[in-house]
Amino acid sequence: MSELNSLGFNKSPADTRVLVAMSGGVDSSVVAAALARAGYDVVGITLQLYDHGAARERKGACCAGRDVHDARRVAEKTGFPHYVLDYENTFKDAVIDEFADSYLAGITPVPCIRCNERVKFRDLLSTAKDLDADCMATGHYIRRKTGGHGAELHKATDPDRDQSYFLFSITAEQLDYLRFPLGHLRTKQETRALAHRYGLPVADKPDSQDICFVPDGSYASVIEKLRPGAVEPGDIVHLDGRVLGRHRGVIHYTVGQRRGIGIGGGEPLFVVRLDTDRRRVIVGPRANLGTRTVNVKGVNWLGDADFEAQAEWPLAVRVRSARPPKPAIVRPTGPDTARVELLSAEEGVAPGQACVFYEEYGTRVFGGGWITR
Repeated sequence: MSELNSLGFNKSPADTRVLVAMSGGVDSSVVAAALARAGYDVVGITLQLYDHGAARERKGACCAGRDVHDARRVAEKTGFPHYVLDYENTFKDAVIDEFADSYLAGITPVPCIRCNERVKFRDLLSTAKDLDADCMATGHYIRRKTGGHGAELHKATDPDRDQSYFLFSITAEQLDYLRFPLGHLRTKQETRALAHRYGLPVADKPDSQDICFVPDGSYASVIEKLRPGAVEPGDIVHLDGRVLGRHRGVIHYTVGQRRGIGIGGGEPLFVVRLDTDRRRVIVGPRANLGTRTVNVKGVNWLGDADFEAQAEWPLAVRVRSARPPKPAIVRPTGPDTARVELLSAEEGVAPGQACVFYEEYGTRVFGGGWITR
């Protein structure tokens, strides 16, 4: 039997077709260029996800006008075919509408996860198979390893670049087909060094920032544009029942927020809960932010055994993207629901955010779910 190639296939790179999801940024451009230089049959695909006027030229965006152009330039420079697919309607239906409706319902969404889940790793992956690609590669910083029961998902080598929180919903079937060539790199500087070595025109392009379809970082202005008239004022209420002031709409607040609440003086107060039915922002002392019990739904399980095979799983969980995993006990309450008991309290746990499961002492990602009320 011949030796497997670098993507794990028992054939030559020239006979291995790889669809590379290209956002127009440095990471995916390096992946495409490296695979093409290694002799793989590379096909680059860019999804045009939105077109919000000025957002097309904004530095730090992705998947809009300038980025489509940059991806095409990389393909021309490196010598592989590149195609652009118009996914604006799909992206709006699958990601943007939910983003707006979630905020109006007092839920803090993570649209980047939904984009990966509903667009990139569903529709684009299906396109890759239609093109007879052996696999699909992306520029995400995460690792795919082959274990005793098949493909496993692991955190990236560089903890500062690790994107596992945003990729927990990859299914086992999708993971079998996906490849992440950058997950082993130790720093972003290594990626940029490769971009310079390959002579890529995007070598010094800034990383994408925030949410791609929010041009100026103002979530509220986007929601008000998408749902005109839906944002209503209400009361800012202390946990003890005192009305402390008025707000312009719950979309301007998130659980755990302290600055910009709109009430001054006295003890430091934080947003503890959003009561959208009564249009109330509930505030209280920091001590009321902590929680040790988190209920999750929509669990995607990537363990070797069935999720309900054990009454409890000792794991580590991450409840916000910027926080490290913390020890916890995950207790299944159904095929895709669970009660998570944190060994130490976490502050600002918000409905709509992801709760991602990790190996207690190691790098493996065991999936995760969505935090409910």
